[in-house]
Amino acid sequence: MNIASINRPARDLVERVRAVGAATASATLAHMGIRNCFMAGPVARMPGQVVAGPCVTLQMMPKREDLYQEGEYADVETQLHRHVLYQVREGDVVVVDARGDMTSGIFGDMMMTYFKGLKGAGVVIDGCVRDWAKVQQLGIPMWLRGVTPNYHAQTALMPMAVNVPIACGGVTVIPGDIIVADDDGAVCVPVALAEEMIAKAHRDHGWEEFSREKLLAGESLKRYYPLHKDAWPEYEAWLDARGKQS
Repeated sequence: MNIASINRPARDLVERVRAVGAATASATLAHMGIRNCFMAGPVARMPGQVVAGPCVTLQMMPKREDLYQEGEYADVETQLHRHVLYQVREGDVVVVDARGDMTSGIFGDMMMTYFKGLKGAGVVIDGCVRDWAKVQQLGIPMWLRGVTPNYHAQTALMPMAVNVPIACGGVTVIPGDIIVADDDGAVCVPVALAEEMIAKAHRDHGWEEFSREKLLAGESLKRYYPLHKDAWPEYEAWLDARGKQS
């Protein structure tokens, strides 16, 4: 089986994307002209988790029985939902185009136990998993549409391809793209734009911590969000006092 490997970005770059977070990454990419980077539909099933990592991808397609008749355990090594996990390295995010289907459990507890052992960073599925009572005990950060009792090819879907461009939550995802995901959802960051996104995020949103302090103290929303030009000297003084740079 010929499956393409992904090019993984430097770990330092991934960690800096993680520090930006999903909301700021999405807003910054929009200002850069990439307006459709948020994968709508999958929501955080393990609140409080923040991950970033290069993605490996799985494409599901509508099931056609002349092409895919395998049962749950029949000829298992032909089942591509296994092979996407074979591509996982520590820190990777698995992204699945499950077409928004709510009846197919792409992975269950055994497959996710294997993923946990591989030290994968997280899973984003435009669809469902099954065995949720056991899967959630693994503590894997997951962004899903829901859960189902059905196995992956029991109803409407069949696995079609691994590490190909997919559409997840209405977003084009290329294998190796950096996924950043938190309680706000999952965002796809093109690797070629990551450095620019990080720099712009720091430049355009670096004042938010300062403004948050001011707003919490009851100060003016008009002056501090967004930061008014007249308040910029205050911000610079705040940075200097903390040994930071704008």
